[in-house]
Amino acid sequence: MPDLLGDIPAGTQMILAFFGLLAVGLPVAFALGLSALYAMWLIGFGFDLAGDLIASGIAKYSLLAIPFFILAGALMGSLGIAERMIRFFRVLIGNLPGGMGVVGTIVCLFWGAVSGSGPASVAAIGPMLIRAMEEDGYDRAFAAGLVCTGAAFSIVIPPSIGLVIYGVIAETSISQLFIAAVVPGTFMGLSMLAVLPFARRRVRTRVALDAISPDPYAGLPYGSRLWRSFRDSLWGLLTPVVILGGIYAGVFTPTEAALVATVYALAIGAFVYRTLTLAGLYETLADAAASSAVVMLIVAYASLFGWVVTVEDLVGTYSTALLGISDNPSVVLLVIMIILLIAGMFMDAVTVMFISLPIFMPVVHQLGWDPVWFGVLLMINLAIGLITPPVGINLYVAANVTRLPIERVARGAIPFLLASLVGLAVVAAFPDMSLGLTRLIGG
Repeated sequence: MPDLLGDIPAGTQMILAFFGLLAVGLPVAFALGLSALYAMWLIGFGFDLAGDLIASGIAKYSLLAIPFFILAGALMGSLGIAERMIRFFRVLIGNLPGGMGVVGTIVCLFWGAVSGSGPASVAAIGPMLIRAMEEDGYDRAFAAGLVCTGAAFSIVIPPSIGLVIYGVIAETSISQLFIAAVVPGTFMGLSMLAVLPFARRRVRTRVALDAISPDPYAGLPYGSRLWRSFRDSLWGLLTPVVILGGIYAGVFTPTEAALVATVYALAIGAFVYRTLTLAGLYETLADAAASSAVVMLIVAYASLFGWVVTVEDLVGTYSTALLGISDNPSVVLLVIMIILLIAGMFMDAVTVMFISLPIFMPVVHQLGWDPVWFGVLLMINLAIGLITPPVGINLYVAANVTRLPIERVARGAIPFLLASLVGLAVVAAFPDMSLGLTRLIGG
């Protein structure tokens, strides 16, 4: 291979090797590591350097937020906190026009402020929401498309694992990123409501929506049901207030907030709802550890990949080529967004960021774009990639949950995809949507 590709720089060969390994089905983390090791061999560096690079890549304090936010989200699901929140929103909104479609949208947005992971959100709250929407007359594929989209915006709405990683790579304030993402993330989520009137719904065949998660207050007047369901879910509803309020008030950092969220979830399960058991805790810890390991493996091997990118000056080469496309910053931004959208179809957000940001950030600085605004825009773009046919990751998770062919789930997601693309264009066109709140709080 070296003779065959001798005229191609080692860094470019590494990128080609990475996509080749992905094409044959190798997991992303190992594709990153093997392609980077191959490039290091071509360059002539010893493999003994790899250990030091991996260690330095993951030995970053801010990255501690990732496993703890994942664990906090898993605990919210396993301890019944998510179920109580869904029940409250169902009582509050369920009888309004749009019914469970509105409930599903709001629950997905709210869950984004707890979980921070798109595919994990589909798996955690998807089964309950999709079945409840079916009960309310929605087509199952349409319901799956709504949950896919709402869960995708979990990586936009703070606290977001994606924003934590972006802050680390781009050396940008994670707190400012969280603040800047609040309005755009909410706007993107609420834009989904514009799709609901176009959904074809069956006439309800059942009166109650409580077959999925029985309502202990069924039969009571609406006001009593609403109050009791609110009281029952209050501690869960306060979770984003505790996490984000503490960060914005300066009580703790985003990294410390992840640990606070975990302890808070454990305290609710142990002392309020009394749903915490040793067996359940062990299972949740195991699931969260597995999910965290996947992310951290990517982070670890991406450090090798990033080192080769730096040594081979791929940053300078590709960013110069990108800037040479046009003198118009809007055209350059459009090209970047298209690249991210396509990449997000095939890879998770963490991998895309580690590969693309070393190239894109010099362009961001060269064109005078605010890195906080760009970070929010990037997250929205990667969220859309999670629901973009034919390979969006959330589509596969939803297909597994619903037992539907992925083609049907993809068709159900298309209306939400179109609405999301319009929302992305609005956020790109109006930077103050992202930066206004940051300036207000910062000033």
